[in-house]
Amino acid sequence: MTVAVIGCGYWGRNLVRNFQQLGALALVCDATTAGRATAAQLAPATPIVADVQEVWQADVPAVVIATPAETHFDLVRQALLAGKDVLVEKPLALTYRQGAELVQLAARQARILMVGHVLEYHPAIVRLQELVRSGALGKVRYVYSNRLSLGKVRREENILWSFAPHDVAVILRLLGELPFQVVACGGNYVQPNIADVTVTNLLFDNGVRAHIFVSWLHPFKEQRLVIVGSQKMASFDDVSKQLVLYDQRVDIEAGMPVPVKGEGEAVPFSDAEPLRQECLAFLESLRSRQPPLTDGVSGLRVLSVLQAAQRSLVMNGEPVSLAIEGGVQ
Repeated sequence: MTVAVIGCGYWGRNLVRNFQQLGALALVCDATTAGRATAAQLAPATPIVADVQEVWQADVPAVVIATPAETHFDLVRQALLAGKDVLVEKPLALTYRQGAELVQLAARQARILMVGHVLEYHPAIVRLQELVRSGALGKVRYVYSNRLSLGKVRREENILWSFAPHDVAVILRLLGELPFQVVACGGNYVQPNIADVTVTNLLFDNGVRAHIFVSWLHPFKEQRLVIVGSQKMASFDDVSKQLVLYDQRVDIEAGMPVPVKGEGEAVPFSDAEPLRQECLAFLESLRSRQPPLTDGVSGLRVLSVLQAAQRSLVMNGEPVSLAIEGGVQ
């Protein structure tokens, strides 16, 4: 199975590298001179083109799209109509309606549609999901995620759409359902109408709450996911690459809450590159014709939460409800 990669910029170059190393890279397309030069360094024996029309006409069964978010809908639509299977970087599109149209089109064309929510392929996150599903933490009560750093500040999308999709995808996967209410607030400090900092709160039917704090105006880098359960707690620090299970909880004794503080235990996980795992999953899906973990439907669920959060953000933190089918009311 071979693929064509569209976009060899900040993230696309990593996809070019991985598919090249996997022996599955057939073509690279980038409209910029710099992007084509990068592709030539990474894959000197691979044809490189500037016009995306050459990709649609090429005898390559699948495409990988790593271009700015505002181009995703048009490029994915063109690829599907050209009969290609598609892996597109997050987000799937910029509105729920566009995302739903792409999912429906992929179904009609009998094509694979996969969204690059790479954190779902991280070995530590996979291990964390196993802990949750096995009941090791007890009943999940609360989840929070911090994704903070200084830059890379974007002009095409705000921090919510740039950073938060990773955490939304993982939280939805861990909890196995959509929230029924989303509240988001934030601030624009560098550019007008482009949020640099947001805090998004998710409320689920089972009483579980989650919050996602993202910022590219932060003095230090932090990427941490914490799950608080009724029996134990877990924390994954993606900067230090540590997954820790804490034997800590709060018991009720004689009607009073009593903290129980135990030791933290490091949980081992594979050192496989998450993006490599994602690329392998796409190639396996091309071979088997089975939907990947992060298929179009999964990407659409993430999109529904992002759109609700964006609406709440615009309305200065007003709660937004999600319809049963995953769209925004």
